[in-house]
Amino acid sequence: MKKIQILLWLSVLFLCSSVWAHGKVGSVAKDENLNGVINFPDVKGRLTLISDLHTHSVFSDGHVWPNIRVAEATRNGLDVLAITEHLEYQPHIAQVPHKDRNSAFLEANNAAKGSSLIVLAGSEITRDMPPGHINAVFIKDANKLFNIDLPKNDKEKEILNKKIREMQWGAEPAIKEHYILSNMWPAEKAVEAANQQGAFLFWNHPDYYRQAPDGIARLQPMHRKMIDKGYLHGIEVVNGSTYSEEAFRIAIENNLALIGTSDVHDLIEWDYLTRAGEHRPVTLIFAKDRSKESIKEALFQRRTVIWFKEILIGKEDNLLPLLKSIISIESVGYGKGTQILTVIIKNNSSAKLQLKNQSRFTFLDNTNLIDLPGNDKIKLKIKTLKELDNLQLEFEVLNALITPGKNPRVIVSTKI
Repeated sequence: MKKIQILLWLSVLFLCSSVWAHGKVGSVAKDENLNGVINFPDVKGRLTLISDLHTHSVFSDGHVWPNIRVAEATRNGLDVLAITEHLEYQPHIAQVPHKDRNSAFLEANNAAKGSSLIVLAGSEITRDMPPGHINAVFIKDANKLFNIDLPKNDKEKEILNKKIREMQWGAEPAIKEHYILSNMWPAEKAVEAANQQGAFLFWNHPDYYRQAPDGIARLQPMHRKMIDKGYLHGIEVVNGSTYSEEAFRIAIENNLALIGTSDVHDLIEWDYLTRAGEHRPVTLIFAKDRSKESIKEALFQRRTVIWFKEILIGKEDNLLPLLKSIISIESVGYGKGTQILTVIIKNNSSAKLQLKNQSRFTFLDNTNLIDLPGNDKIKLKIKTLKELDNLQLEFEVLNALITPGKNPRVIVSTKI
């Protein structure tokens, strides 16, 4: 009995050391048995890389160490992860003092060694509106994206104290003081510094209630100026549990990349019940190869699609090739003495699809509305009226969007 108790205690200690260690998590593998594992097929001439480009750790206002972010991403089947700490808002600075704003990336990058996960260096430039919050990924040095000038005289000190008293959120005065002082450095300079490093920048949660009380994303003159200069390259259409139709329109009208992120602060499993079939929002990036250079090129070329809840969101030239890779059809053949053709329609992705038949055929065992589960297949019996050599079906994908309110159509075909 004592031997069994000792073995149990050793097991607990081993598990705790694995969780609490700040080292590598390369041994954490994608668990194919978990509902939370995300997979999408490649498209013609491109790899489909699954990314989350907006996450936080204890190095700003998140609640886990960076290695946990890496472990979660690896278990979920992600290819690309960016930990994008607030440069200015540092609520844990007393507990996690770090003068180097690159610390979270260095920790995460080290943790990812031995895994296939690509970790991108990033930061969140945090300002009031305008411009709001902006993520910069592919940065070289986060320390150059923020600046603090201490008050030089009594007048400047009084201005600072007044701003601290007026600040409605945040906790300790020291945290508020750090945030306010760093906010005094013009946002334009931070954005310019990121662009000088060749970073990809996107506007975060433009419908954020603290900066848009009515929940409507609106392009401000400062954003327009950034876009015209080529300094702003994408916009979050999806952030966590929110979707912004207005941001989708802004993206289309201004040729911005569509971005969807988790913006996770707690454990990913707390926000998204992956074991119950939920998933974090992700951005699918269509890259030439599995390298940072190719990922960066794809983002700048706006080759992205968002997967949010059970909805695919993307510009038509990105979403249609993906849908053609996701949906495949195979002929089983005609029933003996009938003109009823049996086919198998397969879903090659994690995304559940809701299809509406738009072809000239009707079905024997289905209405025109078809639910196609993720990573699964269904049989359809089709009344073709005469025997065919080739079959072509057209579906409208009801849970996909190519513009606000508009669903894409996809054509699939098979030889019989």
